[in-house]
Amino acid sequence: MTAFLLVGTSAAAYFTYQHFNGNISTVDVGTAGDGGFGQGGPINILLIGTDKRTGKGNEGYGDNGSGGHADTTFLFHVSEDRTNATVLSIPRDLITDIPDCPTKQADGSTEIIPGTPGTRFNNSLGQEGRDPGCTMRTVKELTGLDVHHFMMADFNAVKTLTTAIGGVEVCLEKPVKDPKSHLDLPAGKSTIMGEDALAFVRTRKSFGNSSDLDRIKVQQQFLSSMIRKLKSNDTLTDPGKMWKLAEAVTKALTVDTGIGTIKKLTQFGQEISGINTKNISFVTLPVKDNPAEVVKATVVLDEAKARPLFSMLQNDVSLTEVEKKEKAAKDKAKKEQEALLKGERAAASDVRVEVLNGGDTAGAAQTTLTWLQNSQGVLKSSNGGNAPKKIAKTTLEFAPNQADQARKLADLMGLPASALKQGTEDAEPLEPMTLTLGADFKGAGVPIAAPTKAPEGIPQMEADKQICAG
Repeated sequence: MTAFLLVGTSAAAYFTYQHFNGNISTVDVGTAGDGGFGQGGPINILLIGTDKRTGKGNEGYGDNGSGGHADTTFLFHVSEDRTNATVLSIPRDLITDIPDCPTKQADGSTEIIPGTPGTRFNNSLGQEGRDPGCTMRTVKELTGLDVHHFMMADFNAVKTLTTAIGGVEVCLEKPVKDPKSHLDLPAGKSTIMGEDALAFVRTRKSFGNSSDLDRIKVQQQFLSSMIRKLKSNDTLTDPGKMWKLAEAVTKALTVDTGIGTIKKLTQFGQEISGINTKNISFVTLPVKDNPAEVVKATVVLDEAKARPLFSMLQNDVSLTEVEKKEKAAKDKAKKEQEALLKGERAAASDVRVEVLNGGDTAGAAQTTLTWLQNSQGVLKSSNGGNAPKKIAKTTLEFAPNQADQARKLADLMGLPASALKQGTEDAEPLEPMTLTLGADFKGAGVPIAAPTKAPEGIPQMEADKQICAG
């Protein structure tokens, strides 16, 4: 789960390519492309910590006798401009749908492992023969985000990584003495490594209400501290530590074949190395207790909070305060709003529009048309079928004398100002505007524009701040 931290602070000069390439384990999940590396687009990498009991001294942890689960999962989203990153924690006990998963077999053939509706998220890995590609597909179905690559590590990764860098500083509100995990730490700050570090991130009974959600908070605090340590001069300027770190990570790391070389991992590290820790934000997927259970053991998605958060990630909106980027975006949006959205609105019954589907959702034009007519009173609307080509962003094309209609439809659809495309010549009296739904269309009635901030009540933290676990 922490393997990505190496590549963000690595110095390629210390790598002996053949040696370290031989350490890396790979899985072919069908993602051979760069997935945003060097292309200017956002990067989404799934970081998976499995509870498979492999390695010396790990018999007391995890799921004995199984192929392991997706025990700890983070979706690491790096912004297009590489100024910020959002790390989304996905609870292992989330009830969700696991899709059908094409999985490579040892003989080179591909087997389709049937999906499972309404099951724990952690069953997306290791169970029924599922590989990390299945976890990637599950996350894509859940969030709507393309997941480009994965990095997976077992318990040994925490032990060897923390030892290689000389320990990670953690802080506790009160002393912890856990007989099950053998974690024994005083209140205040401590530097931990090896078995103590693994016990810290695995312990559930010592923090909060002993839930997995409280364990996630502790893991986020631990990773924040590890990022700070890795980006410190104490690590970056010490050749011995860098060598030990590279050796530890490449032995503990399993990745997809698309990034399964030191060259690719180093390229990724170079792209994210400039992100300031204050612009790395950790957030937990919004969930609530499963209403179907009397004794609460699992959680379900909190749709009202999760969907806006997904929209922010899909539209590459940062959860952190990147002041220059934020100011520039506000200034641009303000000018666009003044130019296109200021003025009178037509009545819904006077709006004429033809809806085309330029996205990936089958039947999107018809479902939108039905919603506009039956729920919003836009009766002078029609289905134009599929657009001539696929488009990424939804657009509304209109003539100057249709501006009042465009403003009304923008209000109804939740269109951003950038979606409005005004022509130069007036339209004929009965000529409709053209609404082309793009890949950003998420459903009839769901606003196209992304929120500018996360919904209220979602706990989050920045990597540059130390918080004491309690």
